Amino acid sequence: MKKTAFITGATSGIGKATALLFASKDIRLVICGRRKELLIKLQKQLEPLTDVYILNFDVRDKNAVSNAINSLPEKFSHIDILINNAGNAHGMDPIEKGSLEDWDAMLDINVKGLLYVSRAILPQMVERRSGHIINIGSTAGKEVYPKGNVYCASKHAVDAINQGMRIDLNTYGIRVGAVNPGLVETEFSNVRFKGDVERADSVYEGFQPLKPEDIADIIYFVISRPPHVNIADLVVMPTAQASSTIVKKTI
Repeated sequence: MKKTAFITGATSGIGKATALLFASKDIRLVICGRRKELLIKLQKQLEPLTDVYILNFDVRDKNAVSNAINSLPEKFSHIDILINNAGNAHGMDPIEKGSLEDWDAMLDINVKGLLYVSRAILPQMVERRSGHIINIGSTAGKEVYPKGNVYCASKHAVDAINQGMRIDLNTYGIRVGAVNPGLVETEFSNVRFKGDVERADSVYEGFQPLKPEDIADIIYFVISRPPHVNIADLVVMPTAQASSTIVKKTI
């Protein structure tokens, strides 16, 4: 039976790479994001491979999340796989100089957005006693680094939610796991540094970072395991990275 996957943050980076890989594996897709024009462009790219439906909403808006998911046509309403990928880092200031707007954005997207989407989809999985949820965390959820304060806190929250979700849903046979990447070359640094392209590009210079496709491969491996196998928590970094602050660079 053809499965349906629901992917948040699908317009770029890990989310887009995962959608492309899932489509090549004949998985039906619901792709979500804030940038409608990019969703439409991706939909056209995916449709020769699989059935695709787009939902244009901001995960920070709990009413928009609920309304969007409730609006799914019957063909796409049976969600087998949920990829909680939407997330962002905003700013990199020491705690005493932190921007309240940046803090709100990170906590609202990375934590509350994940919860809103999960809460809207989980009842159907519980009713069927089946489903698979992958929460995209970060190595920042496993350690704390200078000027990472609130971003690290938000990803530590994802780590805790992942564990709590797995415990609560265990009785229903729903698989829950997290994939926690280190340095992946995406729009992440452009957003964090608010469009400062030179500063963003410097993050990935002098070593080979992970690519979104690397993480997509891992996500597909996780969701394609036999039903009795649940990969609960996975950390992946480029070979050059030993921790958030230790990266072997050639320049």
